[in-house]
Amino acid sequence: MISWGHITSGPSILSGFRSPHEPCIGLPLPPPQPLLSLASPSPFPLNPLVPEHTKVMGKEWADARRAANVARLAATLATALAGRTSITFELGCGHGHWLAAYGAAHPDEFCVGIDLITHRVERSVRKQTLGKLDNVIFLKAEAMEFLEALPAAIVLRKIFILYPDPWPKKKHHKHRFINAESLDLLAKRAAAGTRLHFRTDDADYFSWTNEFLAAHARWQVAPGIEWPFEQKTFFEERMKDKRDVIADLTD
Repeated sequence: MISWGHITSGPSILSGFRSPHEPCIGLPLPPPQPLLSLASPSPFPLNPLVPEHTKVMGKEWADARRAANVARLAATLATALAGRTSITFELGCGHGHWLAAYGAAHPDEFCVGIDLITHRVERSVRKQTLGKLDNVIFLKAEAMEFLEALPAAIVLRKIFILYPDPWPKKKHHKHRFINAESLDLLAKRAAAGTRLHFRTDDADYFSWTNEFLAAHARWQVAPGIEWPFEQKTFFEERMKDKRDVIADLTD
């Protein structure tokens, strides 16, 4: 089992997943701290960018900051995933209920869950520790940075996205995770036969996701496929509807 060592919390931004707004000050963040030990990587290796800081410091600063985040995350993943060739990936793990239960039921799969909100990752790590799950890890990470930092030898075999923030206002649709760029990057880090599972309560985001998948050259919507594993989550208990989209990656 991977030991994560001392957990520290830090500032985070509003993620692509449904969450309360976290306060943000309009001052530059302090320089990110290096990992204490690559032998016991922290689940909090990053100091994610806050949009307000980018406005203050400029794009060049933001790009450098992002590159540093990807480099540190790559170092963490190189250790955490050493010797592995594939993972089951949950993007937006929330409090870890779903992935912890899934990992316990699928001990032959190595599962990685990410979220941007510190207290969520802390709760997820506690579930992994209490469950003594040596095939599950949780990290604080931004989704696109994670996909870029993932070691080249690692393939996404299964992808799960449960109840992402629907960003219901039209002017905010650009913040939705599902778009052409993200589907391209998921496809790049996956392999033929990889299955993408998407679940939302929002009718518009459901239609939006189907449209982007249908327009993609490699993702093919697979109607009639049942959701493979059910575990009620913190967020699902608050949802009125459940709409699933499942798609397979083609050659």
